[in-house]
Amino acid sequence: MKMFKEFKEFITKGSVIDLAIGVIIGGAFAAITASLVGDIIMPIVGMLLGGVDFNSWIVYLPNLYGGDPIPMTLGIFINTVINFVIIAFVVFLIVKGINKFRKKKEAEAAPPEPTKEEVLLAEIRDILKDK
Repeated sequence: MKMFKEFKEFITKGSVIDLAIGVIIGGAFAAITASLVGDIIMPIVGMLLGGVDFNSWIVYLPNLYGGDPIPMTLGIFINTVINFVIIAFVVFLIVKGINKFRKKKEAEAAPPEPTKEEVLLAEIRDILKDK
């Protein structure tokens, strides 16, 4: 019973729920990125390269034990690398934005630097206090 209670407390913490939401959104974002690369970017790149379809880029490796050659799908790998680069760039932009927001918040929370007049008055106060 105690373990179930601890598990219930763990699973209902905000950080676990945030992580679950992040995983769900990440999965949806991956599907969008895959469609962007496969349906928009790669056809344009293929058109610029003379009508090349990257999905059809296949290299056949010889089967060392006889039989049919083994296909190595380079085009699908290229699509996956482009997906990764796009996702990594978007994550970079998100982290950069969050860091900028945090720095701005920290700067607002820090007390302002004393003016020259305040520094001078503090020095005069300290001299008078010592006498």
